[in-house]
Amino acid sequence: MVDPLRGRMPSAAGMRLISPSEVHGALDYEQLVEALRQMFRSDCTVPLRHHHTVPAGGGREDATLLLMPAWQAGRHVGIKIVTVFPSNGEKSLPAVMGAYLLMDGTTGSPIAMMDGPALTIRRTAAASALAASYLARADAERLLVVGTGALAPQLVEAHARVRPIRNVLIWGRDKEKAAKLAHRLDRRNLKVAATDDLAGAVRGAHIVSCATLSKEPLIKGEWLPQGVHLDLIGGFTPDMREADDDCISRARVFVDTREGACKEAGDITQPLANGRLTLDDIAGDLFDLARGSRAGRRFYDQITLFKSVGTALEDLAAAKLVVDSLRN
Repeated sequence: MVDPLRGRMPSAAGMRLISPSEVHGALDYEQLVEALRQMFRSDCTVPLRHHHTVPAGGGREDATLLLMPAWQAGRHVGIKIVTVFPSNGEKSLPAVMGAYLLMDGTTGSPIAMMDGPALTIRRTAAASALAASYLARADAERLLVVGTGALAPQLVEAHARVRPIRNVLIWGRDKEKAAKLAHRLDRRNLKVAATDDLAGAVRGAHIVSCATLSKEPLIKGEWLPQGVHLDLIGGFTPDMREADDDCISRARVFVDTREGACKEAGDITQPLANGRLTLDDIAGDLFDLARGSRAGRRFYDQITLFKSVGTALEDLAAAKLVVDSLRN
């Protein structure tokens, strides 16, 4: 029987299939940021994610397979399966694809299967906004987004929910794409424009949010103005970098999780390897910030840096919120 509300065949176990548009519609950023905050304060088992290199063949850049499980005993179990094929742009396909499965924590029965990229995009932007709520200046009005991918507009929306953002600049290697994105996002109460002057844009920003697949540093420490908050999202492997070592040296550094960032994020692993950063220099993670065990920004002119690689805890919190929102 076709479910008239869903327009799809329900599974025998009653598992709900949730589309990308439904995921986006269910995840209001204000609610999602708070759901992440509460999850980082709670008990949640998060094994280190499985990270596998998959040959793409045909001379194309290798792909990545990510398996990200998490559970709260007696409540929910979830796992995200994600593939990253960097050459997909040649086929007009997104680089990141996958799905998220949410299960009952008492029986293991499937509750819902939902679009993985939509969930990832929303929870990733929300995690950056959660960090900014502790690390960015309370009066931060000027945001620079580096990158023009699917995450870029989400970062604008998410940061604007936790800080009084009024002016946004977007920089990308493709100037035309940056201009089109800025035009689409520009509105009366939020001025959005493209820029091709990355150094100048960084020097004038209150928050710099990077979401790229760069393997060479884009942001130089000498550009960072006093009081800026640097949000690094894109580099999720040890050979990827978005900021140089001077950025790391000048900033009070936080990560989403120590275990993940210190193993997988090139912006952390490379300066750890060359001595520009020590484990003691990492001031804290989102667990510390959410639980109040470490202070975030300590003074107005301090430069802060947040490096995220993603954690399955965030996916589980977001998936639960999707299901709860669609039930109401």
